[in-house]
Amino acid sequence: MYSIYADLRDKRGLSDYAVAKSTGVGRSTLSEWGKGKHTPNLENLIKIADYFGVSVEYLTTGQETDKVSTEGTRYYFDDETAAKAQELFDNPDLKMLFDAARDSRPEDLQMAADMLKRFKETNPNG
Repeated sequence: MYSIYADLRDKRGLSDYAVAKSTGVGRSTLSEWGKGKHTPNLENLIKIADYFGVSVEYLTTGQETDKVSTEGTRYYFDDETAAKAQELFDNPDLKMLFDAARDSRPEDLQMAADMLKRFKETNPNG
């Protein structure tokens, strides 16, 4: 179970400190989990799973058994946009764009959304 967490953390270039700060799960909890001395309680597992955008089931087993089909659903409709988003996410200097919403104020998110709408209006094909 810890190895799944560690893989998610490492793929995003994060430290236990960063995860603890963002989730409110204590660094000692994460450290003890890594040493095999402690498993986070359900509340903390939910926080960690939510942070990484996975289910608690995936976090604890590495598998999803939900039979709901997601075939044909995509977050980005355009392949080029999806590729650019992945490129930004994989770039440690730019990935903060994806993390910014975690602790942003609602008015900041609205301002960012308004800016994106204006960009879209000025370039409706792109």
